[in-house]
Amino acid sequence: MSEAKTFKVTQIASGNGRKPGQQATLIGLGLNKIGREKVLEDTPSTRGMVSKVAHLVKVED
Repeated sequence: MSEAKTFKVTQIASGNGRKPGQQATLIGLGLNKIGREKVLEDTPSTRGMVSKVAHLVKVED
């Protein structure tokens, strides 16, 4: 079995005062507080979500 590629995302800025779509994207990624970390599967949809809120998160491969 091949393992799915993953990457780690850490929220570094607040979603408060941002556009509603950006807040919803953070919640969809499982990030809703500064400092939260999630390990996500590397798919085009998750990469698109991360790029939408790139200024609020830090990505580590």
